[in-house]
Amino acid sequence: MEVMKNYRAILLEVSDPETVWFIAHKRGYEIVEDFISKKTGEHRFAVKLPGEIVVIVAPSSEQSTATEGDLKGAGKRIAVVLSRFNSFITERLLQGALDGLTRTGVNKKNVQVVRVPGAFEIPLTARNLAETGKYDAIICIGCLLRGDTAHYDVIVNEVTRGIGQSAQETGVPHAFGVLTCDTLEQAIDRAGLKMGNKGFEAALAAVEMEKLKTVVSRQPSAVRKGKAKPTSRKR
Repeated sequence: MEVMKNYRAILLEVSDPETVWFIAHKRGYEIVEDFISKKTGEHRFAVKLPGEIVVIVAPSSEQSTATEGDLKGAGKRIAVVLSRFNSFITERLLQGALDGLTRTGVNKKNVQVVRVPGAFEIPLTARNLAETGKYDAIICIGCLLRGDTAHYDVIVNEVTRGIGQSAQETGVPHAFGVLTCDTLEQAIDRAGLKMGNKGFEAALAAVEMEKLKTVVSRQPSAVRKGKAKPTSRKR
């Protein structure tokens, strides 16, 4: 891979180049070269950094034994459950999520956005959508700000429990994009400023978990049907 002249080149081998590419792009770094092998599918690219440095990112030469999902969302159907409460934050999270889905290859026509009054209504709606069997993953987006009463803690606990329970019982991956912040400033930082956009991150998590589910389901069972031997008992 050729790099820009007069720049110092650093080779960085990683197990997941796709994630590094998304992070670099989100941070606004310039991708000066980008190459995907048609034979092996390996992704290599170069990122231009301040100080006349170019980082060449390549897949690790060591074979990993870990099972992982990827960030290829082509053909996937995604539902986004969006809370209208604190909409000036949640709408920014939604745009980040839609951007993330688009960058992973998800067609806009395959994305269904469903708006609910508040975060408390997210789990039930997410479960109803998951049970239709029409969606490969659900993205849950909301924003909860701590107040002067215990109401915040009650809602946070119920929303978190409900989303997790829906994912476990339906088998459809749910991405948690609900902000739970002490102040409005913290929420703004997580909706596209200092802390990135958590909606974008939730979209990537949804796609990766859906692909991981597919990979795991294709693995052979450790116990084959009809092959298990009964355990002998001593009398």
